[in-house]
Amino acid sequence: MKAQVFRGVNQLSYEEVPLPDLAPDEVLVQVRVVGLCQSDIKKIRYPLYDPPRIFGHETAGTIAAVGADVQDWQVGQRVVVLHHIPCMHCGYCLNENYSMCDVYKNVTTTAGFIPSGGGFAEYVKVPGHIVRHGGLIPIPDEVTFEQASFVEPTNCCLKAVKKAQVAPGQTVLVTGAGPIGLMFVMLVRYFGARAIATDLIPSRLERARAVGAEAAFDARDPDLPAKIQALTHGMGVDTTLLAVPSEKAFFQALDCTRKGGKILFFAEFPDEVEIPLNPNVLYRREIDLLGSYSSSYKLQALSADIVFNQRINVDALVSDRFPLRDLAAAVERAVNPTPETFKILIYPGEACP
Repeated sequence: MKAQVFRGVNQLSYEEVPLPDLAPDEVLVQVRVVGLCQSDIKKIRYPLYDPPRIFGHETAGTIAAVGADVQDWQVGQRVVVLHHIPCMHCGYCLNENYSMCDVYKNVTTTAGFIPSGGGFAEYVKVPGHIVRHGGLIPIPDEVTFEQASFVEPTNCCLKAVKKAQVAPGQTVLVTGAGPIGLMFVMLVRYFGARAIATDLIPSRLERARAVGAEAAFDARDPDLPAKIQALTHGMGVDTTLLAVPSEKAFFQALDCTRKGGKILFFAEFPDEVEIPLNPNVLYRREIDLLGSYSSSYKLQALSADIVFNQRINVDALVSDRFPLRDLAAAVERAVNPTPETFKILIYPGEACP
């Protein structure tokens, strides 16, 4: 089968690799669509992982083979593949901190080499632990593979929105109106709150308004805090969701978030970044700082429901489609986006629609 093999920093090799062998409790899925995630880009462009590996984890496809011991799954079923599932019995899982679980963090879906997701290949192997514990989600007939590939990123964003306790009537500032920021806007609206977005690119501000933001502003606007105050009766937003790894965005969030409000870090900052902060700002204004990493096992069913029943419009997020052989060009497009670049989808083994 064909796969894009990570051979080193910024080195992707489109090559023939063996079809994965199946153990009796495993499932082989033919990948139809896989989303290009910022975490994939980071792994490809920085020296974080030893090669060779096959990345890709926002995967939707068709079951191509099942092991002899597999029950309840048949060849031909359309499925979403989740690339990690928690153990459900460690101290983190018992406290519902599923993404901190060692089993969760140990990615085991693979298309060969060191297991690393495996979605950037024609076929991916799903291990027994994931097959048995909810890591395959059937796709309804009326849902496209493209739409289904959004279940995993929707879960990640939904977890952040839930953690921030976004509620009806609140106002939420979303910094960054790329695909993740736009998804935040739609989820904030879904939960009955008002969304305000910021970005540097005018077309992204337009798209934010189109998907439901009440207002969208240039993040460089010196009058942004005053405009936020005007929209919130002089208080500021209840919550800010940081969807970009920017120190300026964080300090902007401090200026725009009301006393007693929340600021949630969603985007991952470079490790060398340190943000100087007078703790009295948090103490006197009672600002809560939160972090949200990856997805939540508990929100799996709700994430699928939101996508499959079109409670948010994931189709509005897609801007670019690339065949698997052009993954390097897709990464370059994501790193140097055009004004119209949002979510990029990859198609193994077939022409893009």
